[in-house]
Amino acid sequence: MKILKIYCVLCALLVLNMSLDAQENNKEERLDSIIISSSRIQLPFKENSRTITVISSTEIMESPATTITELLQQVAGVDIRRRGVNGMQADLYIRGGGFDQTLLLIDGIKMDDAQTGHHTMNMALPIEVIQRIEIIKGPAARVFGQNAFTGAINIVTKNDADNVNMARFQVGSYNQQRVSGTIGKDFGNSALIAHASVNTSDGYRYNTDFSNQNYFIKSSFNKEHTPIHIVGYFTERKFGANGFYASPAAINQYEETQSSLIGISTNLKSDRLIFKPRLYWRRHQDMYEFVRQNPAIYRNLHLTNKVGAEFNASYDSKSGVTGFGVDFAKVFLSSNNLGNREREMITVFLEHRFMLADNKLDITPGVAGTYFSDFDFHAFPGIDVGYRINGHLKLYANAGYTYRIPTYTDLFYSDPTTLGNENLNPEEAISEEIGVTFSHSNIDISAALFNRNSTNIIDYVKNMETDLWQATNIQELNSYGLETNIKYRFNVLGHQQRMQLGYTYLKEALDASRFAFSRYSINSLKHHLTITNHSQFLKNVSHSVVYKFAERTNGETYSVVDLKITLNVKAFEFSIIGNNIFNEIYTETNQVPMPKGNVLLDVGYKF
Repeated sequence: MKILKIYCVLCALLVLNMSLDAQENNKEERLDSIIISSSRIQLPFKENSRTITVISSTEIMESPATTITELLQQVAGVDIRRRGVNGMQADLYIRGGGFDQTLLLIDGIKMDDAQTGHHTMNMALPIEVIQRIEIIKGPAARVFGQNAFTGAINIVTKNDADNVNMARFQVGSYNQQRVSGTIGKDFGNSALIAHASVNTSDGYRYNTDFSNQNYFIKSSFNKEHTPIHIVGYFTERKFGANGFYASPAAINQYEETQSSLIGISTNLKSDRLIFKPRLYWRRHQDMYEFVRQNPAIYRNLHLTNKVGAEFNASYDSKSGVTGFGVDFAKVFLSSNNLGNREREMITVFLEHRFMLADNKLDITPGVAGTYFSDFDFHAFPGIDVGYRINGHLKLYANAGYTYRIPTYTDLFYSDPTTLGNENLNPEEAISEEIGVTFSHSNIDISAALFNRNSTNIIDYVKNMETDLWQATNIQELNSYGLETNIKYRFNVLGHQQRMQLGYTYLKEALDASRFAFSRYSINSLKHHLTITNHSQFLKNVSHSVVYKFAERTNGETYSVVDLKITLNVKAFEFSIIGNNIFNEIYTETNQVPMPKGNVLLDVGYKF
């Protein structure tokens, strides 16, 4: 009730400020102008024959979300299971599956972690440096390689260096404080963007305090001839992990992680050929203590390095566009639990897009093949087909083979209750979907049916209660469902309003285990509904409301409402953000209770 009272008072104050000057709203980045940049054959959004969702820079700016984890929770079919708040620890799922089965990319650079996909979201960038987020659902292995089992998410960073300059301060519930600064400058033939932020909190319950630091830099040189792009990112997280892992009774757990990335790329173009080489290095360090006050009881320390080189290209000919590439990578792991490990990977990609029937029909078959030094060779073919009925309506279908190799945690992890299995086989699946998209001047609609048949699913099982849990290829899983998204834009009093609705239904049928005890717990989002409304009736005032409904396969349901009200006064931006404003009691994973209603005050200054 306090949050609602604050909301009413703030609205009244904002009405009194109708005469204040405000900066003009940024023009929304239209979907039909966006080039999906995460594949070798780059296509406008509306020309793709896959289920792709784009979160634009305008939507990011208007959203109550303050982190990528919160942004992605507003997308139907994307399941972010948080432990705690502010993205300190979160797992990423698309259309069910597991957190090891979704690939995260930054500007096309793969962020997969050979230790465990549990660390995927540790590389989530601050939203101040993000231009858009591309979410590719369904089989994506032939485009990205292994780990894109259920889909992939590509974070595209900002390029407009002159339009990022902002200082920001946030303060809110649980003594949360965040200070950030983003600067940029375009020098004509070169450009620079840099960001730094520090976020701290006492925590919303015992031992959930955290400290998070982020540092990002992006440079471009020789832009007018042969451009060279350099991206660098470092993030450090320290947080109390009350009940995050093990059991909810383990209230004194503690974790520290460090993640970093360096990537260098360029684009070489001729009339028909586009060549995009890239070098990258990703580092991740994880330190876990079972008892924060006494690390000697149980402590893990893992250090993972991945270095790689990619060479991707596309060639435009009379028969269509051919995409091809090769990715070389090597992984080094040093761990007091998993041992010292090394893995070499070579992936070759080939695809071709045919345009037939007066360019109404597009057919894109492709294949990727990967050699692993410890898992031999695997190939994953696929095909996309689309038919454009007219300028607004398109039908599409795609199918593909996808897989993931076990992580080092699956293979070698050992603790007093759990034992890895170095004889595990890769998980495999055949995925299909059919869909339709409709786009007009003020409305975008999409709908899709999808199916995924998975084999060799890795489970932790045992026959006797006193036995250790052991990783085993044990089960088959059939996942199927439907998804729809509607985005509607309209004007009121000269200001654009936006409403967006997304819904996903997911059914998962898991074969019965032949073991007496199984740890594999399907708890996906059976029903997932998201509704977003952004409204503006005054020149300098806007507000956004996000409603999220979830029903998991275990029967648990919850509804969460977030709110943001923004007042612009010349170069200043004042916002009040309310999360879970109706005090819903719920958990997202591992019985970790999420906080009740909380408030964040945000002041930004553009310079």
